[in-house]
Amino acid sequence: MCSVGGPMDIEIEERLNAKTYKCKDCQGTFKGIGKNIICPSCGSDNVSESV
Repeated sequence: MCSVGGPMDIEIEERLNAKTYKCKDCQGTFKGIGKNIICPSCGSDNVSESV
């Protein structure tokens, strides 16, 4: 996808079904979408969906 004139204005939490995840390695929590979720803090893919 190409965007001309600046960044796209999308609120991820409002428009997409973002889920809350918890990293099992660094214990960080974050929101994400997609199939291959990676922790933004440590880069681990050892995450689980938080309840």
